[in-house]
Amino acid sequence: MRQFLPIILAVCLLLPRGARAQFVERSTDVLCLLPTATAAVLTLVNKDEKGFKQFALSTLTSVALSYGLEACIRKPRPDGDGMHSMPSTHTMIAFSGASYLQRRYGWKWGAPAYAVATYVAWGRVHSKRHDIWDVLAGTAIGVGFTYIFTRPFMKGADVVISPSVIDDAKCLSVAVTF
Repeated sequence: MRQFLPIILAVCLLLPRGARAQFVERSTDVLCLLPTATAAVLTLVNKDEKGFKQFALSTLTSVALSYGLEACIRKPRPDGDGMHSMPSTHTMIAFSGASYLQRRYGWKWGAPAYAVATYVAWGRVHSKRHDIWDVLAGTAIGVGFTYIFTRPFMKGADVVISPSVIDDAKCLSVAVTF
């Protein structure tokens, strides 16, 4: 994922203005799926059954809410093409995958995925398919449901729970090593 970012930025800077806007719009159509597809593949490769359930639940809930809101709100797009501006489903999909990767597998996977998702959000505004509020709503939905349903992956974690006494108070101590 990291190797694509410099190429995309170089193409954006080298293209003439009209072609650049069209490239940005088309690239966001494809790149919005990259973090989510990466999350699905990584989860399957790790044979992370619990994570796959969390991924599926957070993604499907986000998609259902996004499409439901688009149908109810019927906000016109800034470019005048249709009434499906609020929220940005492209941004929601990208941030749902990025936040899942970060939350479940850490910043090693999350940072490049968030970079792609941020490009998608910027690109949707730049190509006048959405305004800033649309992409912020899509981001909030994607990240929000991921944080509700996803727990960090702790493969090989050691959890030790033991009784303790601290200043005459009886308590339990919990130590997690991963």
